[in-house]
Amino acid sequence: MPKVKTHKATAKRFTITKKNKIKARKSGHDHFNAHESGRIVRQKRLDINLDKDLHKTIKFLMPY
Repeated sequence: MPKVKTHKATAKRFTITKKNKIKARKSGHDHFNAHESGRIVRQKRLDINLDKDLHKTIKFLMPY
């Protein structure tokens, strides 16, 4: 059987916690944040948990 490889772009964007939840960064961090309110900028710092629908796909791309 061939080796199963990790999809590196996926591995850089998502992390799997010990309880098998998948965490990701919120989008919209890079630029154009000066016109955002302080509340929005603070909310963007927090990670989000992904829906259960995407778990199967991400687990396939990140087997290890």
